[in-house]
Amino acid sequence: MLTANIVLKFFKEGGWVMWPVAATFFLALCVLLERSVWWICLKRSLRPQAQEQAREALGTGDFNGAWQLGTQGTDPFLTNLNEGMSHAHTSMLAAMHLHATHWIEKSEARMWILGTIITLAPLLGLLGTVVGLMGSFGELGGEELAVNKVTGGIAEALIATACGLAIAIGCLLPYNYFRKRVSSFRNAFERWINHAELLVQSAKAHGHDLEAFATSRHTKR
Repeated sequence: MLTANIVLKFFKEGGWVMWPVAATFFLALCVLLERSVWWICLKRSLRPQAQEQAREALGTGDFNGAWQLGTQGTDPFLTNLNEGMSHAHTSMLAAMHLHATHWIEKSEARMWILGTIITLAPLLGLLGTVVGLMGSFGELGGEELAVNKVTGGIAEALIATACGLAIAIGCLLPYNYFRKRVSSFRNAFERWINHAELLVQSAKAHGHDLEAFATSRHTKR
């Protein structure tokens, strides 16, 4: 209760600018929670051992075995391989790149909101500073000095600025972390696709035809 009263006291003293500041805080919190849950679910869906088995099957020409591994879960890399194999009769690489782009876009979802908040929150704090100082200097024009009102205006300015900066700093660290995760995710897809292409070429050199496998799957449909 004491903490809640202190927060309410500071919120009231911060002036009307604290309302949009609070809105940016809750929006940032929602985005951070959503992104954290998304990355946790992605990590749980990954199957490194199955990925290695799929690569081995692909290199030896066991395309059906590699395909079956991709249908046994939601691993984005295995489903990416299945997407490429199903379009091998047209363009395996193009299909895999399009599928990977879809996943990269999902990993970057709502990141622009955090980027906007990192810039917007300090500006809202600065607006609170200006509004508070304007109120303080406005009181100086009265008949009396009104010290309490002047210091109250300065306090309003400082509270809004501190909150805006705190929100921006609090968003900056996870924002950079998520950006790093996106970059690593993109690089992992690039390595996966390039490796798959090399393995398919190796299988072709040993007489295994992926295009025929893809055609047969389309015929079965």
